[in-house]
Amino acid sequence: MSTTDEYDLECIGVSKNFSSVRAVDDVSFTIPKGSFFSILGPSGCGKTTLMRMIAGFETPDSGDIRIKGNSVLNTPPNKRNVKMVFQHLALFPMMNVYENIAYGLKCIGTDKATIESKVRDVLERISLPDVAMREIHQLSGGQKQRIAIARCMVLNPDVLLLDEPLGALDLKLREAMKIELKLLQHQFNTTFIYITHDQSEALVMSDHVAIMNEGRFEQIGRPEELYHQPATAFVAGFVGDSNRWSGVVASADAQTLEVTTQAGLTLRCVQQAGRALSAGQAAEVFVRPEFIRAERAGADLAEQGDQNGLDGTVDSVLFNGANSRVLVRGPSGELIEADVVVTGGQGDLRGGDKVRLSWPIAQSMCFAG
Repeated sequence: MSTTDEYDLECIGVSKNFSSVRAVDDVSFTIPKGSFFSILGPSGCGKTTLMRMIAGFETPDSGDIRIKGNSVLNTPPNKRNVKMVFQHLALFPMMNVYENIAYGLKCIGTDKATIESKVRDVLERISLPDVAMREIHQLSGGQKQRIAIARCMVLNPDVLLLDEPLGALDLKLREAMKIELKLLQHQFNTTFIYITHDQSEALVMSDHVAIMNEGRFEQIGRPEELYHQPATAFVAGFVGDSNRWSGVVASADAQTLEVTTQAGLTLRCVQQAGRALSAGQAAEVFVRPEFIRAERAGADLAEQGDQNGLDGTVDSVLFNGANSRVLVRGPSGELIEADVVVTGGQGDLRGGDKVRLSWPIAQSMCFAG
């Protein structure tokens, strides 16, 4: 299979400096045809600069950007078959829905009958067939999102870039639009590249996610890979919730290691292929709250030899239905989060309860500190 057939977008060693700041640092990746690919990272990590280079609004200092196998470094933005949806959508308020969607087609000289057919088709595909004559101010936030996407998709782009398009929506609508965007991407079968600092958006919608930090990609993988097999401490701490301890490796063999934390706890971890640690090395240990079991002290825990355990006191209970959590004050005063089931009954944990926390050593992710 040729590169043109296989990838909609390739970035090869792309870098960009602004004065002394290296905003994007030797980034390389490929995006297969028809994928939903997200770039996830904190504010200022370089993701918007990277997207602007793909769109043609910035020029890389080095490297190459290829769309459908062809370099676009010398192609101006309006000549690249790439469209962009911004956070604030930039719909034309003086035009109705039909005119907004038709605008790009008119600019390239498409005949009236073809425009009418294409606009009608794209409105059907975004499940808004009856809004063509509505004014923009008459639309809901979610409808405006879909119209902004339709305005791009009617031009049949090779790649659609989405720059935090859900950031201006309220929480409930944002949750609904995550699902809608994924369905729309399947409907059009076009490569979507989505940038965000919101991990839940990236994990829910994406086929693959790139974690970006200080201008570089730390890891690219499927959402479940990033969550369960993070390659670096940054990824482990940025993707999902984690309890985190810093310390020093007290002992290590080929299979396991013991870390003495700064608070004096001893935690056991499984050695990971490719990043085995040795005694004396600084270490960071991460444990997801869902893997920690919290039981009242004195309960028959039947704790196994492959478990870590420590005692603590419930500081507070964070009720959130099926996603409820307890904050437990550990023996050295640190707060540890553990997921729990809250039924509303007498058996629920409450503030002040003495508890035993335990979790499998296999769920203790350890990285060099």
